[in-house]
Amino acid sequence: MARLALLEHHFDAVLLDLGLPDGSGMGVLAALRARYDATPVIIVTARDQLSDRIRGLDAGADDYLVKPFQLGELYARLRAVVRRSQGRTSPVLTYRDVMLDPARRVVECAGEPVPLSIHEYRTLLALMERQGRTVTRHQLEDAVYGSSGTIESNTIAVYIHQLRRKLGSDLIATVHGFGYQIGENRP
Repeated sequence: MARLALLEHHFDAVLLDLGLPDGSGMGVLAALRARYDATPVIIVTARDQLSDRIRGLDAGADDYLVKPFQLGELYARLRAVVRRSQGRTSPVLTYRDVMLDPARRVVECAGEPVPLSIHEYRTLLALMERQGRTVTRHQLEDAVYGSSGTIESNTIAVYIHQLRRKLGSDLIATVHGFGYQIGENRP
């Protein structure tokens, strides 16, 4: 099941348990890396032996986290591996006078805090993480809602409208027939 999901969908990062019900997590990791997929992988497991950690990291995992752990640490590690995979060193995302800090879940415009709903925040985060690239409606739906559930066809457009109203009408461009974009390199 995990192998199929990794073939059919793009993920920003993968949390991989070594003890999967339908096979080995190490096998899933080996298959992922064999096809040169650079998606960041964090192994989360109860296996705490040094040899297990070394084997996991040498097999291509980006990080290794032993259960039990605090969710705050998991979130921080996820943000770090995703940030590194995107070539960013700073955790804070900025464009023009908009600043988004994923660690604190804070958005500011011209130095002033901007309250956003969770869906508006996730939409903005997906766009800010992909500055200069067009993000499709489907990609935004996945970022906001995950792969489960169905949403109305104009829901993302509503979030974009609300973000433009709160952050400036020219922040997010509509790339007709493709999606939305923040930043340059528009077609």
